[in-house]
Amino acid sequence: MHVMQYEITLPADYDMGIIRTRVATRGHLLDTFPGLGIKAYLIRERGEHSPVNQYAPLYLWKAPEGMNAFLWGTGFQGIVDDFGRPEVQHWTGLSYAEGPASAALPRTATRHRAPIPTSVAPADAVEAALEESVTSAKAPGAVATALAVDPRHWELLHFTLWEHDAPEAPGERYELLHLSMPERERLGEGRQW
Repeated sequence: MHVMQYEITLPADYDMGIIRTRVATRGHLLDTFPGLGIKAYLIRERGEHSPVNQYAPLYLWKAPEGMNAFLWGTGFQGIVDDFGRPEVQHWTGLSYAEGPASAALPRTATRHRAPIPTSVAPADAVEAALEESVTSAKAPGAVATALAVDPRHWELLHFTLWEHDAPEAPGERYELLHLSMPERERLGEGRQW
């Protein structure tokens, strides 16, 4: 599994209705995209839970072929044409799990990025993060959760989809506008090695 996200931070006075309309009219285009496990169309609006307006879709890819087909095809070019070329962040998948609300359509998501301290062995940090991810996956209202790592920057990423409002937790909270999940069942439960 590969996790990918780009963040498009928008002006403070930006009409987020534009993004909502974009997702409502185009989101379905990836509902059958080969190799895509999940695409969560995420936004943050400036206010109580966010300092910025942001469109920040997050993808869980089964294999790099699907991710490459998207990045080098017409899908990503639409983002580039409309917003410029954003930095694409990507992480190697460590685990994926369905939660007790897996049959529900999620409304919110959380993302927490955490550095792996140089004083901690990478394998120990990953094992601890896996335990935390298992706990998150069992939380009431959890639809699905993924754990990934960026070994270039030694950073862990915890991502969870929630049936209702995301619980208070470290990291960013997002509203989910649409969920494409053509190959969700192929992401594979549990540890990815």
